Amino acid sequence: MNAWRHDFSALPPGDLHAALQAQCERMRAAWSATAPTSAGQRRARLTRLLEAVLDRTTEWVECVDADFGGRSPTETRLLELAPLADEIRHLRRHVAHWMRSRPARVNPLFWPARARIVPQPLGLVGIIGAWNYPLQLTLSPLANALAAGNHVLLKPSELAPRTAALLQRVLTQAFEPDEVCVITGGAEVAAALAAAPLDHLLFTGSGRVGRLVMQAAAARLTPVTLELGGKSPAIVAADADVAQAADRIASAKGWNAGQTCIAPDYCLVPRVQRDAFVTALRDSVRRRWPRGLADPDYSALLSGAAWQRMQRLAEDAAAAGATLVPLMTGDTPWGDANRHRMGPVAVLDPPPTCALMREEIFGPLLPVLGYDGDLDAAIAHVNAGPRPLALYLFSQRPDTIQRVLSATTSGGVTVNDCMLHQPQHGLPFGGVGPSGIGAYHGRHGFERFSHLKAVYLQHPLVGAVFDRWVRPPYGPWTDRLLRWMLRR
Repeated sequence: MNAWRHDFSALPPGDLHAALQAQCERMRAAWSATAPTSAGQRRARLTRLLEAVLDRTTEWVECVDADFGGRSPTETRLLELAPLADEIRHLRRHVAHWMRSRPARVNPLFWPARARIVPQPLGLVGIIGAWNYPLQLTLSPLANALAAGNHVLLKPSELAPRTAALLQRVLTQAFEPDEVCVITGGAEVAAALAAAPLDHLLFTGSGRVGRLVMQAAAARLTPVTLELGGKSPAIVAADADVAQAADRIASAKGWNAGQTCIAPDYCLVPRVQRDAFVTALRDSVRRRWPRGLADPDYSALLSGAAWQRMQRLAEDAAAAGATLVPLMTGDTPWGDANRHRMGPVAVLDPPPTCALMREEIFGPLLPVLGYDGDLDAAIAHVNAGPRPLALYLFSQRPDTIQRVLSATTSGGVTVNDCMLHQPQHGLPFGGVGPSGIGAYHGRHGFERFSHLKAVYLQHPLVGAVFDRWVRPPYGPWTDRLLRWMLRR
């Protein structure tokens, strides 16, 4: 493959937009010259991507670890590389079937005409990756877009620069530059990509930046998929196994030190069980990470700035009356500033006005809110805020589970665990409202990056009837048809 790359970070704004415009034109021309790609060609591209992932697992782990200043190697393999390889294999296994046109029901008024749906690639897709899972959240949408037969212009996050550099080097070796082009740079490059002439744009990141991305894409009417975040609640029902719920919530919150868009953001627990729940949280954290902040399975926050933000959120909540309960062995509420590490901290009953309860936390602070009575108060609390990316419910009662599913709206739900709806190939992954637009993964990802073209095949008999009844000049047969169709 051609060793080719673009680092646009040093270009002036005018040159940056011109360079991206030119690259888009080259890639679109190359796509037009080869489209539509066959199932074999798509599988071959997915195989090259899979090999790029598997052949350099040690390098990936080392780069992510260096970007974080301490990322658990096992977590990089478990939460990024393994699910990514699994997803690519799933796409490769099913793409030939998904590509086939499929019959669609015809309105009985048009029988015996036929209809079908024909999936077609969109063309040129832009992807803006995220720093918290710099491999999985960059290469997973790439795999979905390639399965759908597109060419891709991809920008990794500049906040994980070593991983971004390796992504650029590896992908330019695996693909021709008019198939997959990796560009690097900061926020100005991401903004220029959002405004580029694309057929679709996927962005993963914060709601604040997502609004800017959508605004830039709107100038060209570029369709967008926005994978954002928000405050994903965990509801513990009165009948739940409190120890099990606390353990699974603590584990999910501890993964990547809480820097996960679908991490439990806060917990709603029956007030009479709150203390037992917090004790179970502490027991879980100390069992899962027995060496505290020195545990090799516990990750650092991305930067000193991220650590300082956690400290500021915690101090603000404490000043407003909340109680801080460090959960990790030997931990203080602030952890280790020099290595930007902070263990999980339960924050008991923070008021709704504090920043901790208004912002997505994206770190190891875990608000625990007690509620009284039945689930009405918990459901009302969830529904009073923006619709979350994920919701977690712990209950053994089918009626309670159905009640919460019916009364709340969220991007996805895991019942009696956390985060495990995300790696399911058969489920769409995405937000709703402020937590995102659109979804992908598996067949949903293939269709997200495809145009599902509607095709109607007229039948001679239907055509002859329509020629007489529904085309001018109109007559008595048209009147009869309308009277029948407009009947009560």
